[in-house]
Amino acid sequence: MSAQGTPQEIGQISFGLMDPEEYREMSATKVITADTYDDDGFPIDMGLMDPWLGVIDPGLECKTCGKHSGSCNGHFGHIELAAPVIHVGFAKLIRRLLRGTCRECSRLTPVDGRRTADAEQAAEERKRHYREELRRATELSNDPSDVLKSAIRECRKVDYCPYCGAKQFDIKHEKPTTYYEIIEVPHSNLSKRLERAMDPEEGEAVTPDDVAGELDDAGFDAGRIRELLSGTYRPDRNDIERLKNLSRALGRLNDLETVDEDLSSSAEYLVQEDMDKLMPSDIRDWFEEIPDEDIEAIGINPERSRPEWMVLTVLPVPPVTARPSITLDNGQRSEDDLTHKLVDIIRINQRFMENREAGAPQLIIEDLWELLQYHVTTFMDNEISGTPPARHRSGRPLKTLSQRLKGKEGRFRGSLSGKRVNFSARTVISPDPTLSLNEVGVPERVATEMTQTMNVNERNLEEARRYVANGPEGHPGANYVRRHDGRRLKVTEKNCEELAEKVEPGWEVSRHLIDGDIVIFNRQPSLHRMSIMAHEVVVMPYKTFRLNTTVCPPYNADFDGDEMNMHALQNEEARAEARVLMRVQEQMLSPKMGENIIGAIQDHISGTYLLTHENPQFNETQALDLLRATRTDELPDPDGVDDDGRAFWTGRTLFSELLPDDLDLEFTSSAGDTVVIEDGQLLSGTIDEDAVGAFGGEVVDTVAKAYSKTRARILINEVAALAMRSIMHFGFSIGIDDESIPPEAQERIDEAIDNANDRVGELIAAYEAGELEPLPGRDLSETLEMRIQQQQGRVRDTAGEVAEEYLGEDNPAVVMAQSGARGSMLNLTQMAGCIGGQYVRGERIHRGYENRTLSHFEEGDLTAEAHGFVEHSYRSGLDPKEFFFHAMGGREGLVDTAVRTSKSGYLQRRLINALSELEAQYDGTVRDTTDNVVQFEFGEDGTSPVEVSSSVDESAVDVEEIADRVVDAEFDDDEEKTRFLGGEREPLNLSEHADDWWMEAAGGD
Repeated sequence: MSAQGTPQEIGQISFGLMDPEEYREMSATKVITADTYDDDGFPIDMGLMDPWLGVIDPGLECKTCGKHSGSCNGHFGHIELAAPVIHVGFAKLIRRLLRGTCRECSRLTPVDGRRTADAEQAAEERKRHYREELRRATELSNDPSDVLKSAIRECRKVDYCPYCGAKQFDIKHEKPTTYYEIIEVPHSNLSKRLERAMDPEEGEAVTPDDVAGELDDAGFDAGRIRELLSGTYRPDRNDIERLKNLSRALGRLNDLETVDEDLSSSAEYLVQEDMDKLMPSDIRDWFEEIPDEDIEAIGINPERSRPEWMVLTVLPVPPVTARPSITLDNGQRSEDDLTHKLVDIIRINQRFMENREAGAPQLIIEDLWELLQYHVTTFMDNEISGTPPARHRSGRPLKTLSQRLKGKEGRFRGSLSGKRVNFSARTVISPDPTLSLNEVGVPERVATEMTQTMNVNERNLEEARRYVANGPEGHPGANYVRRHDGRRLKVTEKNCEELAEKVEPGWEVSRHLIDGDIVIFNRQPSLHRMSIMAHEVVVMPYKTFRLNTTVCPPYNADFDGDEMNMHALQNEEARAEARVLMRVQEQMLSPKMGENIIGAIQDHISGTYLLTHENPQFNETQALDLLRATRTDELPDPDGVDDDGRAFWTGRTLFSELLPDDLDLEFTSSAGDTVVIEDGQLLSGTIDEDAVGAFGGEVVDTVAKAYSKTRARILINEVAALAMRSIMHFGFSIGIDDESIPPEAQERIDEAIDNANDRVGELIAAYEAGELEPLPGRDLSETLEMRIQQQQGRVRDTAGEVAEEYLGEDNPAVVMAQSGARGSMLNLTQMAGCIGGQYVRGERIHRGYENRTLSHFEEGDLTAEAHGFVEHSYRSGLDPKEFFFHAMGGREGLVDTAVRTSKSGYLQRRLINALSELEAQYDGTVRDTTDNVVQFEFGEDGTSPVEVSSSVDESAVDVEEIADRVVDAEFDDDEEKTRFLGGEREPLNLSEHADDWWMEAAGGD
């Protein structure tokens, strides 16, 4: 931002490593002592709570900026490390650079070769190629690190440096921060073999001077041969060939063709691999020699980031304000986890320096170095795999830098992205069928606490003054006003009348919420767009948000204690967007499948079913009573007269009053009959879930698409009101007696169960006798299981048929199941008839103790009863063994639901992160933030599911209508159009007719 507050465009953001000198320059003080407070409770100078690092105690003054607690943001300090340590965050990059650069000259080694001009030229050419690849990656917004990875992969294949000719060895990385160079050393038995060759059993002994003279190799003199004999020599890249020459020289001296086959023939007998540990100081020295141009070739800016800076020599100390201490009830101070970790680092650092200055053995020095590395590593990240976490005395792991930044509770997701906002309210929701689906009932207490900004002008001046005069307690009132100069004044009971007189155009009044205000309503978890919608306020008594039950499906809300959030919008732009784009009626069609997600549910569907299924008749009083719940203000013509000569109206006629006059529709209902609507009149069929329900109710879906969302909203409101009035008229309730069946029905079910048990017994006997014929692709045990499951399924189906037969269509449970209001016939079967077999992972229950499912059964019992078949119904109750089996089957459902919820939640989060930068542009393309085209048309067809028909019978695109529009726009003269189309006949191929027309117009054949 500029000094005037004008927004400025950010050109770029560059990230890099910090130079140790930068740490020292930004540091307010060097920290050298692990002590924090003196005996009087004051911070110690050059300690971790030094006042130069900031202050947190009231009354103390920061020595760096002079400010007091609350005003001082804190200042960094630094610790001078006794020895370099690896920065654990760059461990992988360090490994890559070690593998890709020469161990002697530190140059990048992109090509293999001995030291020649051609090799150097090829290496420089390859680095130019890397620079070009980096430039292209930047232009195409690709990841530059891919170029680095491919370059290092090429460099790893090199055996010899093209610049200095040094032999290259592989690097092994032991996580988190240990590196080894896999070098070649003389074989452990080489000195013995050489000694035996120089003093053979046959021939004279020779001295190292004799051998050196025979070799005539300046690089392999007598001293080098003595080192070989003592086992202290470390070979270079030419030593394998020299050792072979040495073997030949010994043979010539002793007049032998070969001295030792192992010594002369194969490299594996001459040298062996060994691991040489690279200390952080070695790595830093290695990286310091890498030239700037080589660093640039792999995409690192040497001015901003030098590789040696990944090995720390200075450790920054966070300000005191980032790691505040707290005072406990007993007066003791409890320090922050970061302070505890820094204390460990300083103590080990001091011990390291003291031992090194005292000349301690190298083993002790290396152990202390490892310990310093461990403490710095866990200070950065205390959750590295393979490294034991630093812990408190209580055993709780310390929360260090990485743990404060990453994860759901970290700084980014927990503090910066996750916010608690003003102008929001939360309370329990409860149903109110009298509200429109666009409305939300807001408790008066919430409406007086939450405000909406009102810009005062000449037209609303009196209204604004009235709000202010009512004060903060009276509704509708105001809580604050803002004057021309920006000063904000609180409205109180004492000053409200005085302030009201002062209000004038240009002021802002923070008034209470009133009926008709637009607010945003949200239920969590917000899994899709319709979890946040805009509603219009209706101020109501009591303390819960009120909601029309038809709006429950998109929120996935129910009224068993659910809470929801409401947000009051604070400017006209936000309110306009919410009203136009986010109102409930605008979200009626789901973008998932293009069907209505809002519609009648549960009691509404039962009510319309009762009203239309048997098409009952109503007299004038009853008809008026039903219709008065809707906006209909007069009765339609009666359907006829009854035997007493009185006019009557049918349920379908009354329902037709809610439909648009020109609606034509035909479909099959949940009840199985055909629904026919012509010119807005319901001629036949049952109005149930498939007609007006949420998730694809044909009538609601068609009205929303063919008419308007507003018309669909009116229809849903009136269907809900008429359905509730119908239920009140007919009476509709369900109790335990509704699942009772007569004794003869129970006898039929028991008989079916006995027959099934007999059949299962026969199958088991055949299986044990080896007479059971296996099914194709199944062995005998699998065949037995499938056959028993079939028998159990048939029993349950038979029980369901018997129960349905005796319960009848007027049974409330049957009405709910058939209409789609709630439940299914399977639920009813299990309540009234027989629960049936219990299954875990698709199989009968087999697990148990000592080859039995429960202790109630004999070992090896294969009967249906012993493996989870529940023959009782919920109405009659379960016996103990059935209860256990039923719990096993139910447990699987609970666990599966819990696992599925967590997996789908994490999957959605990953998808959102992956797709967050994609945006549908005005030209129809889908692009990312750098304007790369991801799709040339959204969804490859440019079609929104909301805007096309969801019916299987209808085409998503009306080709004939499009063709008619094109032709009408092209031709003004009907005669020309007819000639173009070829008379009255419909064109089979529009392009062919166009070709014919143009040929004819041009006078062609």
